[in-house]
Amino acid sequence: QLQLVESGGGLVQPGGSLRLSCAASGLIFSSIVMAWFRQAPGKEREFVAAISRYGLTINYADSVKGRFTISRDNAKNTVNLQMNTLKPEDTAVYYCAATGGYILKENGYDYWGQGTQVTVSS
Repeated sequence: QLQLVESGGGLVQPGGSLRLSCAASGLIFSSIVMAWFRQAPGKEREFVAAISRYGLTINYADSVKGRFTISRDNAKNTVNLQMNTLKPEDTAVYYCAATGGYILKENGYDYWGQGTQVTVSS
């Protein structure tokens, strides 16, 4: 059973940066695809970014392209999301997710973290 634990959320002003991390345990980390999703108040959960097993394939939602960077460290069993130039509309609970095959849809992910709150406000 894979366990995912997110960290790094918080309150930041518009234009600021945050770095989210997700620590995984329970499976061989390099065998799984990792992704970040987010859910804003009153909205459905949406895809943010995904990274393949060895980082060769990466995808971003259009809304975060050029501002967010996903990365992974298979030696440390972690996946990170560097978020720059944050906007109020980035406010959401951010979830780390894992699956066996490369997919960008929420229903394709088998394992989820508990989420970490990101609030962008002045």
